Order: sequence, then structure tokens, then C-alpha cells
Amino acid sequence: MKPIHVTGIGNALVDILARVEDEFLAANGVEKGIMTLVDAARAVELYGRMGPGKEVSGGSAANTVAGLGMLGARAAYVGKVKDDQLGAIFAHDIRSLGVGFDTKMAPRDGGPEETGRCMVLVSPDGERSMNTYLGVSATLGPDDIDEAAIASSEWIYLEGYRFDGPDGQAAFRKAVAAAKAAGTKVALTVSDPFCIERHRDAFAAMIRDDVDLLFANEAEIKALYRTDDLSAAIRAAQSQLDLTACTVGAKGCHVATRDDVRDVPASSMPMVDATGAGDLFAAGFLYGLVEGRDVTACGRMGCLAAGEVISHIGARPEQDLKALFRADGLL
Repeated sequence: MKPIHVTGIGNALVDILARVEDEFLAANGVEKGIMTLVDAARAVELYGRMGPGKEVSGGSAANTVAGLGMLGARAAYVGKVKDDQLGAIFAHDIRSLGVGFDTKMAPRDGGPEETGRCMVLVSPDGERSMNTYLGVSATLGPDDIDEAAIASSEWIYLEGYRFDGPDGQAAFRKAVAAAKAAGTKVALTVSDPFCIERHRDAFAAMIRDDVDLLFANEAEIKALYRTDDLSAAIRAAQSQLDLTACTVGAKGCHVATRDDVRDVPASSMPMVDATGAGDLFAAGFLYGLVEGRDVTACGRMGCLAAGEVISHIGARPEQDLKALFRADGLL
């Protein structure tokens, strides 16, 4: 058994969440339901127009390892923040959950980039529209990857959003090489259909050659395999991967091995805010894997964790996830 169950690598961000009407999105040119990268000026503009917000450490892979930490798994995180106010908030929050976070901060006087942040605009139907200023998180590079820490992990979990940025893919290549040399398994979340379009060839090569477990939602897996047929997309994934977990919203998820596909129902939680649903699904699923559960149980754990996080504002659980798993007969 290795000292770390899962090490996540991704964009270290602070989420700023606020409720808005659809009219706000239209008036401010925000495309609903997706993640849009913005520059510092646009981030300041949107922040000034938003109503009261809730600030919490975020970023996709960070949310996943935070969920794992809350479940008691041995988790670690690699992501870049600056030695500024938001960077201190991020580091404190993630460490308080028992997650190891040792990535060196960018120095306070090291350049104009600040700690990244994501304005998460939650509309009345619970859909979230994300406007992300990557800031210094985009500078994460190979020098930030500790090969010994990767080798000490049972899994690494790679965030597709990190394919953006000048050195993100090089950092991933270094992490994957260290993982493969040490028998560490590789999980990838593709993160967003538009992210796939920006980096299709890089995604395809990594999935074909290096990934053991793929996380995607229905729109993402269709975009990845260029088809409108979900079954065809899952079959394509099966031809390349040992394990694929595809979420399908209120219907739950499909968990595909090389040989079969298992349909797992969603939980019955009401949807208040979809922020972090995929991230916490991955947390529950990975927790099941490191605890030795079968893939159907892993899918159910993922659905329960996702269901909990959509029942309130914010991407961090507010209920005891282990208690939810026990109530469902999973522990």
C-alpha cells in the first residue's frame, strides 16, 4: 500500500459564487452552462457587477481531492497559487481537510499574475456559468511536479482544464511518466467540451496511451469521440480504456469496463447548484476504488457525493459523505 491514495493536479482557484438571473448572463455576455476563460480586466468587470458572493477554495481537481480528504482518504494536491490573500485562503482551506499541499507558492513580487479565481454564476435552474481567470495557476509547470510524490501515490488525477496554459501539458507528461515508472494509475477528467475542442489531439494521445480511468459527462464524451450517439461514444471509450465513468445528470452514470456497461442511478437530492457535481462524483468514485469496492458501488458512491454537493451552494460537501454511503449500504 502506498502512502497516498490520490494526488490531484489542476488549476488552484478560489471560487466566488453568486446567484444571478438569466437576464444578468445575457446582459453581460456570459455563455450559460460552460466554463469561459477570462483575462484580469474581465474578471474585475464581472466581479464588480455581481451581487454578494461566497468565496471558497476551488478548482476542479482541488474539489475532488478535498472530497477525498473529507472521506478520510490520503490525498494530496498539486496546484499553483501566489503568496497573496487568496493564495493563503486556498492553502489554508485545502490543508484543513487533511489534504497534503506542498506546491511552492509564486512569490508576492514575482509578476502581475495573482492567485486565480472563478466567478461561478448560478442561475435559478441551478446551472452554473463559470468565468475563470487562471492567474498564476496557469504557470504550473514541470518544475512543480515532485516525481517522488507521484510515485508514492496509488492514483494521480489529472484535470483537463490544466491542458490550457503554456506548461500544463508538459507538467502532465512529467507526472504521467513518473506514474508509469512507479506503477501508479492515471485518472483523467476531460473537464469541458470546449476544452476538448481546444486540445483534441493532446487529449486523444493521453487517453490512448496513458489513462487507466476516464471521467466525463455525456456532452464531454460525445465531444471527445465526435458523435451524437452516447452508446457509440461509450463503446469507443471501452476500446481504449479499462474503466470509464460517464455521468448523465439526473439519470446517474454509466460505468464501462472493457467488457460491459453498468447503469447506476442518481441520488434523489434536489438540485440547487450544479457547481462541483462532476468533481465530487470523481471523489466518491475514486474513494470506492481505493477502498476496494466493485465498480458499481464506486458509481453509486460517486452519484451520492454528487447529489449531496448539488443540494446547496458551493462545491464542497456540507453533509457527512460517509454517513450517506453507510445509509445506502455501501460501507
